[in-house]
Amino acid sequence: MAEPAHPATYPPLDQPKPVAEGLWIVDSGPLRVLGLPLPVRMTVLRLRDGGLWLHSPTRHTDALQRALQEIGPIHHLVAPNIAHWSFLQAWQRHCPEARIWAAPELRRRRAVRKSRLRLDHDLAGAAPEPWAGEIEQRVVPGAGGFREVAFFHQPSRSLLLTDLVQNLEPGKLPPLVRPLARLAGVMAPEGGTPAYLRALLRLRRREAAEAARQMLAWQPERVIFAHGAWFERDGTAALRRALSWLLR
Repeated sequence: MAEPAHPATYPPLDQPKPVAEGLWIVDSGPLRVLGLPLPVRMTVLRLRDGGLWLHSPTRHTDALQRALQEIGPIHHLVAPNIAHWSFLQAWQRHCPEARIWAAPELRRRRAVRKSRLRLDHDLAGAAPEPWAGEIEQRVVPGAGGFREVAFFHQPSRSLLLTDLVQNLEPGKLPPLVRPLARLAGVMAPEGGTPAYLRALLRLRRREAAEAARQMLAWQPERVIFAHGAWFERDGTAALRRALSWLLR
């Protein structure tokens, strides 16, 4: 019998769930950060050539890979910030022909170098040829080498983030850790940027705020991110509230 899903997560886990034409999410986890159980999410896009683009890959399972390959061949694995890379190696072993795209500064991390993870390309502010015209992107900079790349999927009008916005639901968290989530500034229903990340972004505030304004200018209908309840509707308004601290 399968082990029941952790209350912090969003089952069914480790399987693609359709969101819009050419767009799926895969919920997984939890990860544990300072005792806080974090749900984690991958976003999957099918590009016009039929290939799949995996944003922030979650844990690999053979069943998940088979389910994705029924949708299309896996062409791209994307590490969208300097923290979301640990599951890439398993996907790389099982999908050796997929190209690996890394957030700026990721390859400089000691843990990444030590892991011998193959990184094929560094992401930049402009979309590369394989998805130009379908996905727009913008690098969000912070101090200490932090970088996160925001992606806007034009066909579905969906903004894809990673850690820049989180939205943890109190009912899914153990009572003892709810104050920690509230203190971190990532509690639902409005969500927000975790406190540690705010500190890094404030040191590059002008550039980070410019990136946030670009995201709003895209006018996303939905905003999908790695941790918590994503914004399924009224995406632009929800994003403006979550990033109000940066836009002030």
